[in-house]
Amino acid sequence: MDFGGAPVMRLAVETRPTLLATSAPRAPSAGRWPWVTWSTRARLIAVVLLIDALAALISCGVVVLNARSAVRVETRASLATVESLVADTIRLSDAASPDTLLQTLDLRFQALRHVRVAVLDADGVQVGNPALPQRSERAAPRWFADLIMPPIERHAVPIVVDGRRLGTAQITTQPLDEIDEIWGYARALSLTTLAINAAMLIALYVALGRILAPLRRLGAGLTQLEHHDYTARLQPPGAQELAVIAERFNKVAEALGEVRAANGRLNRQLLTAQDDERRRTALELHDEFGPCLFALEANAASIARIASGPGEPSREKLGARAAEISAIVGQVQTVNRELLNRLRPHGLGEAPLATCLDLLLRGFGQRHPGLAFTGRFDGLARGYGDLVDLTVFRCVQESATNAVRHGAATRVEADATESDGTLAVAIRDNGTGIPTEHGTGLGLSGMRERVEALGGTFALDNAGPGAIVRITIPVPPERADENNAPSA
Repeated sequence: MDFGGAPVMRLAVETRPTLLATSAPRAPSAGRWPWVTWSTRARLIAVVLLIDALAALISCGVVVLNARSAVRVETRASLATVESLVADTIRLSDAASPDTLLQTLDLRFQALRHVRVAVLDADGVQVGNPALPQRSERAAPRWFADLIMPPIERHAVPIVVDGRRLGTAQITTQPLDEIDEIWGYARALSLTTLAINAAMLIALYVALGRILAPLRRLGAGLTQLEHHDYTARLQPPGAQELAVIAERFNKVAEALGEVRAANGRLNRQLLTAQDDERRRTALELHDEFGPCLFALEANAASIARIASGPGEPSREKLGARAAEISAIVGQVQTVNRELLNRLRPHGLGEAPLATCLDLLLRGFGQRHPGLAFTGRFDGLARGYGDLVDLTVFRCVQESATNAVRHGAATRVEADATESDGTLAVAIRDNGTGIPTEHGTGLGLSGMRERVEALGGTFALDNAGPGAIVRITIPVPPERADENNAPSA
């Protein structure tokens, strides 16, 4: 019998509590929907179970509709067939006696399917013993029969021989036989579908465990990164998408490790630079201020001796001592100015940035008479804030120092322009460039760190001839000088 070919998956839904119990390790917190606490595996299996349940409901509906239609058609066909058989039996038994004819009809139609035939005599009394409806051993449940059973139909066929009515053949449809067959088929199909779905869910559970295993390893790796362990690496899984994630994770971990190592080097260099700066300052104070103070003390003692002599103090000696003291004070002032300018550029933040850069290059020219230092700083604002101004100043200062000290340059050019909210600075020299064995010293790394801390970019072109340092720094409008007027 054709029931539409739809599988029955009603019983597959019964496996849901067991699988979900093994997939949801945490109990839902009060006031929250349990779905949010389920694992990805449990959610996927729950979705599959939901689809199975919907498919089972749809399949059951289709089976019920098709089976109801099939039972109706089958019982009607059996009813029409039995009516024809009764008519043929009556026609072929014209010579039989009335009692014999009725007994023949009763015996002939006792073992029919889908219909029951009761032969009644002229007085309405049933011929023979009333036969009870025979049911199969596997009778369908009442609820299933009620869903499928069509309305019972009864037809009365008169038994007429030679114009005389001998009785009536009462034909009643009996669809329970067909319903029992449908129930057996539906139950077998449900059990088969249940077994298939159970096997599918087990396979899905195992497959999801293998597929999602890289995500658990990814979570463990992220935990390592959270605890500042940047040695974490992931093995590329078989899935292409997860392999891409693992590759990106390894690159991020490697980059974080490099950044951590660079920060460690910078911290050590910073400590070394602080110690070096303190040592240089101490040496200058000792080598420059010490002798000057000693000379001042000696001249003061000499003046005291001259003044305390028995005779009139010599004006020439006093004048000579005063001249020496004045020269020593000038030397102290020069050393003090250079020391203060190294610690904090003089006038930066008070004078326009372009003026400070011109003075810086002019000072280089005074200290190195045989070299040419030129700068073009037209169009710059008066200032861009302490951090930006100091960064630009230090980059120009360090680049010029490297060109003289390491590149053997005879000419250094510095350009600074502002365009579209970006400050661009370039320092060029005609020397030999920075030697390869020099590496990345504190000066270059310090410039890079300063520029990148402000969101800018730092680039060193050391391919020759000479070296070119290029930096760009974004200038927020609120950090620019209020009047934004170009310096003179």
